[in-house]
Amino acid sequence: MISDEAWAVIGPLFPHAKSTGRPPVDRRTVVEATAWRFRTGAPWRDVPERFGNWNTIYKNFNRWSEQGVWARVLEKTQSLAQQSGDLDWVASIDSTIVRVHQHGATLPRTTGGSIELQEVW
Repeated sequence: MISDEAWAVIGPLFPHAKSTGRPPVDRRTVVEATAWRFRTGAPWRDVPERFGNWNTIYKNFNRWSEQGVWARVLEKTQSLAQQSGDLDWVASIDSTIVRVHQHGATLPRTTGGSIELQEVW
């Protein structure tokens, strides 16, 4: 899953486990489980048991997300890819028009423009 070289780069970005309380889960296993989950598009409950308890994996993912750990991992990997010339910042913008569903086509539409009111004196 995650190579030793990649883990050497991103591993230190994850918070260290607390020395008190329950035994910590392996950070690398949680990252690999998270990668598996997003690669497959499966629900959290369907994460294979070889990664451990799905709820523990989700809680770690969510906590790291709130702490900005994933953003730091992205920044680090992007900067390394940029330095090595492996990153290309080309964007493709599409202006495709999508038609409304047939049942929504006849609904009244407010354009937000001014409405002329005629007053009789």
